[in-house]
Amino acid sequence: MAETPSPKDPEKQVKAETNPKPAPARGGAEAKTKPAPAPAAPKAKADGAPRREAAAAKAAPTAKAAAKAKEPTAKGGAKAAATTAAAPPPEEYQEEAGGAFLHEAIRQTPAWLVSMVVHMVLILILAVWMVPPGDNKGLTQIVVAPPEKEQDQLEELIEEPIQQLDVETPLETVNIEADITKVPEMPKSDDLDAAAVHVDLDELGLDKAPRNDLLATVGTFTGNALDGRGKGKGQMVASGGGNAASERAVALALKWLAAHQLPDGGWSFNHALAPKCKGQCRNPGTELEARNAATAMALLPFLGAGQTHKQGQYKDTVKQGLYFLVSKMQVSPNGGSLLEGGRGQMYSHGLASIVLCEAYGMTHDKGLYNPAQQAVNFICYAQDPVGGGWRYQPRQAGDTSVVGWQIMALKSGHMAYLRVPPATVKKAFQFLDTVQANSGANYGYTDPGAGQATTAIGLLCRMYLGWKKDNPALQRGVKWLAQQGPSINVGAESANMYYNYYATQVMRHIEGEDWTKWNLVMRDSLIKSQMQKGHEEGSWFFKGEHGSEVGGRLYSTSLACMVLEVYYRHMPIYRTQSVEEAFPD
Repeated sequence: MAETPSPKDPEKQVKAETNPKPAPARGGAEAKTKPAPAPAAPKAKADGAPRREAAAAKAAPTAKAAAKAKEPTAKGGAKAAATTAAAPPPEEYQEEAGGAFLHEAIRQTPAWLVSMVVHMVLILILAVWMVPPGDNKGLTQIVVAPPEKEQDQLEELIEEPIQQLDVETPLETVNIEADITKVPEMPKSDDLDAAAVHVDLDELGLDKAPRNDLLATVGTFTGNALDGRGKGKGQMVASGGGNAASERAVALALKWLAAHQLPDGGWSFNHALAPKCKGQCRNPGTELEARNAATAMALLPFLGAGQTHKQGQYKDTVKQGLYFLVSKMQVSPNGGSLLEGGRGQMYSHGLASIVLCEAYGMTHDKGLYNPAQQAVNFICYAQDPVGGGWRYQPRQAGDTSVVGWQIMALKSGHMAYLRVPPATVKKAFQFLDTVQANSGANYGYTDPGAGQATTAIGLLCRMYLGWKKDNPALQRGVKWLAQQGPSINVGAESANMYYNYYATQVMRHIEGEDWTKWNLVMRDSLIKSQMQKGHEEGSWFFKGEHGSEVGGRLYSTSLACMVLEVYYRHMPIYRTQSVEEAFPD
């Protein structure tokens, strides 16, 4: 039991207050388990001793007065003693005990919690300090101006190039026409040329050019087979066997073709539908659905003469025709189809593909790259997967006539650096093996044979697919064509212009005595048979073949004009030596 100091003994009372003993709890169990409060820090005791003595001396009289006023009984004295012992310590001691508790609480608190609280307080202080007073609208209108020196430097950087920039000058001084038409005056070339290997094209073109490397062959021309249509055309005419009369005939033919263009930019084999004609010209064709084929046959002579949608007297005419063909293309995962009804079908697609590929190859117009490549892609898709040929419908067993136009289109695409899969070329070569006769000197339609037109087509395709000039089969085939001669009768106004078109190209590439004889007859006969008066001036029409009835005057005029362009339309294949590689392997 705790000892209660007497009110009469102030020294004991002070001592008791200085070292208090724990007061008894209301329940015995609670008194046993509750620990005593932690002792105050030594420094706090030293500083608080004088104050506690003064407080004890002041409280002594008060204690005596209270003892006289009330005398507790024995039982009441025990309760009073317990109450006195359980009374809270003085105010100074409470402050001291509270400080110790706070110190102990902080010491027991985890470091991360203390750090978090401190940082939150700092963030709040910084936020209050940084945000200026005022309404909330001011927060969205804060403008931080850069230092004056930096602003001055920025103004100088902006003003200098503006004062010196002159956009008009470069555009006025560039001469595009000169670059497009620049070709050597006396070219030496191989028609199956393709420019040097590893030529990188722009982002819209192919990754790399075809793998031909004709620069490794001494004496070859570094351009391509279409360059004869440019500035050096005059000398090509003179050296190849043409003359002023043949060139005049070409000019008149182009004029007639341009006059029979329809308002939508295309052509029709029924040329009488043209607003400028109104039926003034005879012999319209009977095929009305094959608009793509008619448009292509009308455009090919313009391109053969070097007329494109970028330059030339008929650039607007060519531009409208190209737009017509591109607008008719049906693009699918198989490529861009130019198939149409009637008798056109794959004929139409092959002819139109040649136009798109030549126009792209001559101008490098990026807008024509995709249509030209899509047209080539469709040819590759439409090939007979078994026999390797082409016919009226895609993937049908082939015939030599349709095959000829598709191979010409692939060749034109190859010269324009379009993608031509080697597998497609290989299968086409295999098809020719199935229709050849006389060990490759002659060719039939769908089986081995020796037709005039099919033999000329087969031999020209063999040339484009890589046969050398000294190939025995090629030599025999050329001799056979020379014996046949051109198929034209001026007096009877009859001719097989389909045969003449292909055979003239074969003889031109071979050159020599056989070509000289052939050209003399072919050239002069066409010049004499061309219409020279009325609205038909510049056109031709020949009887005697199926194509003439279907295609009419437009068909005959197109083929005759291209025959007279043979001197420069394609560069001679064997001018210097045979080409080692016509298409990429």
